[in-house]
Amino acid sequence: MAMMLERTSLSKQTYQRIEKGDPAASIGAYAMCLFALCFNDPFGDIADMRDDDTGLLLDKERLPKRVRVPKGDGAL
Repeated sequence: MAMMLERTSLSKQTYQRIEKGDPAASIGAYAMCLFALCFNDPFGDIADMRDDDTGLLLDKERLPKRVRVPKGDGAL
């Protein structure tokens, strides 16, 4: 326990709450403990946009349905 307290700079009470799974402990305290245990990027996948199916669907709906070439442009 002393090693974890030193590495995380948490109070003993906070660390004990984390060990017990107390939901009142902050997410930052949990992140410090995971980092001290060499789980370097535990929250990296949580905010990964590629896994956000709802957000990707909303972005797709915002895309224009048809793209029109302006008249008189001479392109093509």
